[in-house]
Amino acid sequence: MTQKRATPSIKRRRVGGQLRRWREAVEMPSADVARAMGWSQARFSRIERGYYRVTSDEVHGICAKIGVDDPEGVSEVARVAEDSPGTGWWASYSGRIGQNYLDFIELESEAETIRIHHPVVIPGPIQTAGYAREILTHTATREEGQGEMLVSIRMARQEILTRKKPVQFHALVPELALHARFGEGAGIMPDQLRKLLDVADMPNVKLQIVPLTAHPAYVTKGPMTLLTFRHPWVPVASVDNQMGGSHTEGAEEIKYLDAEFDAVGSIALPVDESRDLLAEYLEGMRK
Repeated sequence: MTQKRATPSIKRRRVGGQLRRWREAVEMPSADVARAMGWSQARFSRIERGYYRVTSDEVHGICAKIGVDDPEGVSEVARVAEDSPGTGWWASYSGRIGQNYLDFIELESEAETIRIHHPVVIPGPIQTAGYAREILTHTATREEGQGEMLVSIRMARQEILTRKKPVQFHALVPELALHARFGEGAGIMPDQLRKLLDVADMPNVKLQIVPLTAHPAYVTKGPMTLLTFRHPWVPVASVDNQMGGSHTEGAEEIKYLDAEFDAVGSIALPVDESRDLLAEYLEGMRK
């Protein structure tokens, strides 16, 4: 029987990936690093791919052998190398949601900046529970109880906006989403609009509305989330889809999605006008 290979944790993959980038920057063969550390090449290869845990001392040792002149970056990678995987609040959901989603939640929790655009709905980190429930439970593909679990996860993720050192958050919200109606849930959109107005007043949040009059070339872009992290970690881009989405550290993909986000942001309403429009929609619902 073929044995299934375990998936390495996102932190181990990030640590290994950064060690590989440093090694490749000086064009040092992996075999030479392994030999200098007294390891087999297979072991070092697995460290770079995230399959073997590496300690803080080993990170410092590898970087010394490579000749990395970046004390701050080395210390940060060593810190993350010592972190035990699966210790965040999301660990209790392991095996109950997809690994890609778990990885994204962990990345999101570490991010310093997040930029998000969804062409159809209000982005998840600024949804109310009522709005999220409508989005996540009205589908035939959900198992019983799964929708409520996903709502709980979505609400827990929002701590990134209010924690001691909150993420810098930039949301492009489609005006189209403000026209949603949810049958008997008459209070859902007013509550959601009030939340958007509250969020828009937060000093770490930049909220812009993408108007209904925007050219289709801008509003047909797919949902995307762009994350940056403290030095030396590379940015991550996440593209949402029905299967849980995927994320990448690829420089070319990041560059492309950066440009896409900036293009949509350039035609979105300024922050003040966006806030005024939200207030107009809320006032209209009160009449």
